[in-house]
Amino acid sequence: MKVDTNLFNQLKERGLLYQCTDEEALKKALESGKPIALYEGTDPTADSLHIGHCVPYVILRRFQQAGHKVYLLMGGATACIGDPSGKSEMRKLMTKEQIQHNIDKIKDTLKVFLDFEGENKAEIVNNYDWFKTFSYIDFMREIGQHFNVNEMLSSEIYDNRLKEGGLTFFEMGYMPMQAYDFVHLNSEKGCTLEWGGADQWGNIAAGVKLARKLSFADGKERNMIGATNPLLLTPEGKKMGKTEKGAIWIDKDKISAYDFYQGIYQTPDACVEMMFALFTDEPMEKVRAMIKEDIVKAKKTLCYEITCFVRGKEDADKAKAMSENLFTQGGDDAPTFEILREELKDGKPICDLLFETKLAPSKSEARRLIQGGAISVKGEKIEDFSLKIQETDFENNSLLLKKGKKNFIKVVLK
Repeated sequence: MKVDTNLFNQLKERGLLYQCTDEEALKKALESGKPIALYEGTDPTADSLHIGHCVPYVILRRFQQAGHKVYLLMGGATACIGDPSGKSEMRKLMTKEQIQHNIDKIKDTLKVFLDFEGENKAEIVNNYDWFKTFSYIDFMREIGQHFNVNEMLSSEIYDNRLKEGGLTFFEMGYMPMQAYDFVHLNSEKGCTLEWGGADQWGNIAAGVKLARKLSFADGKERNMIGATNPLLLTPEGKKMGKTEKGAIWIDKDKISAYDFYQGIYQTPDACVEMMFALFTDEPMEKVRAMIKEDIVKAKKTLCYEITCFVRGKEDADKAKAMSENLFTQGGDDAPTFEILREELKDGKPICDLLFETKLAPSKSEARRLIQGGAISVKGEKIEDFSLKIQETDFENNSLLLKKGKKNFIKVVLK
């Protein structure tokens, strides 16, 4: 398979390369015309992935399409500890059975982004396979001696846990384990690049530093590079991937095509350019011009392109038609929520209904939305948060609720 020597320029032009331990060495490797092996690590702490988790995978897809060998590391061992990065409390401990279940489920999701068949197939490895026979004493003697606790504590990885005063020795073991993963995969699979999100920079850099120390100690040459992509953040500094209604899941059985499409549509304006850079191949000059000219039209294009990429053209066409139908035909294809007639006997408080349909994350937020004029019932804005919905409000056993311009629910009477 011929290697595309323009990948480095592509990553830079699209703003996908954020940090790198040796950018010149990476540029030289990617422009050499020779394939490299690289990996990205994921701890299987859930049985699915949402859109925010997938940023590294769409970048690894570019590496694979450019002719490079991609490995995906599932942290069967590191998930037993839990990454303390950005956490204010220790992660809930998972059983080995839960971890294996999550790995099996995530493998299917990854097929959306990477090719696991053919000449240059991506491969999945599990760090439990090498840690299960690595005794604690041997690990501490061979690897632990190369980690300075003062340097570890200065890393932002542990910031929140230190501020809360609850960092455990257990969690301190996470960085050395992830660092060793890189050394192991360099030795066993020839991986010379570890890629990850910017929040993993401390762990990734630790792997490169460990390799240098081991090379100095044993004389073996280890040429290893660490690199990250920028995080997809909302203007409030939170990771993208969730909306008020919930996570934008990749798995079709966790979210409807419409809700996926609408979840993408709720992308903050400031994130639209980055989403185009990640999930499409549109030239960035064209993307910037589109956003500048009409951000709403750009968002609609983005919704369709990402839904098509993740779920297929049929779902994208269906979700697009459904969304347009909501604006033009009164919501015939809107997502539905069933309610029993008995619940309307004494009237259903509108705040309760907004919360139950997930148009509002809480009843207090429902009140705020109503007071702000963001809620419509049967096409009419309401201002009274003490309003009770009666059976007589339903037409043909249905009632359309609307939040803002984007979110609709058809309440169906049973």
